[in-house]
Amino acid sequence: MDNLTISAIQPELDRFIANALIEDVGDGDHSSLASIPDKAIGKANLYVKEDGIIAGIDIAEYIFHKMDPDIKFNVLIKDGSLVNIGEVAFSIEGRVQTILMLERLVLNIMQRMSGIATRTHKMVDLIKDLHTRLIDTRKTTPGMRFLEKIAVRIGGGYNHRAGLYDMIMLKDNHVDGAGGIVKAIEATHKYLKEKGLDLKVEIETRNLDEVKTVLATGGVDRIMLDNFDIETLNKALALIDHKYETEASGGITEENLRDYALTGVDFISSSAMAHSVKSLDLSLKLVKN
Repeated sequence: MDNLTISAIQPELDRFIANALIEDVGDGDHSSLASIPDKAIGKANLYVKEDGIIAGIDIAEYIFHKMDPDIKFNVLIKDGSLVNIGEVAFSIEGRVQTILMLERLVLNIMQRMSGIATRTHKMVDLIKDLHTRLIDTRKTTPGMRFLEKIAVRIGGGYNHRAGLYDMIMLKDNHVDGAGGIVKAIEATHKYLKEKGLDLKVEIETRNLDEVKTVLATGGVDRIMLDNFDIETLNKALALIDHKYETEASGGITEENLRDYALTGVDFISSSAMAHSVKSLDLSLKLVKN
């Protein structure tokens, strides 16, 4: 991540940090305040305890500098790099009380982001030579979505919509609630016109008949093909014939990811990159004099 990206997320990141400190620090880190002299200066290293892809170093640097501009932060390994057990990703020097107060917050962020980046990298690597792009979903940790989506990008994946506000996605419940595909699409375009909104429209289909209905109706940018097996997906793609962007979703695992990508579908969406992913083991330790 570069400074431009930090600038783009700064308001959201600042709110996240403020809430996290309220949750974790409250009226003070009394353990550190009680045992560590106020002016004590120390050094700490971020140790890698598990092989993977490192993510969140730029976030960690921003947090430490936001809380104490005098802290010295030395980046040794950049975000997105492959790391191995025993390596030091960054070193930090400054007030020990500050380092210890922020230790868990930084570790929670970096371990989660690195776990997501590692899983994403593994999945992307399976289809890196193919046309298909791997994209994430909204199945994320509340309050951490923006960080988790950054981690997906660090791992080599792509982001789907950020939330409910930046894209129209007509899923099965929307279609059924509207009274069918045609009514859902017509109502959507009426709404967008009335509100003066310019949003892309994606619609979920559950079978080939629904694909045919969407093609006859038009008015969308992307067709999601949900829980299609490989054979049916190929038939759907032949019907669509590149007239719209296509996305496969549902029932796609690391084991069959490449088979789905070989169909030539434009996107495969997966919650596996962020949902229930294992955090990467990292440790922040003071260096003894």
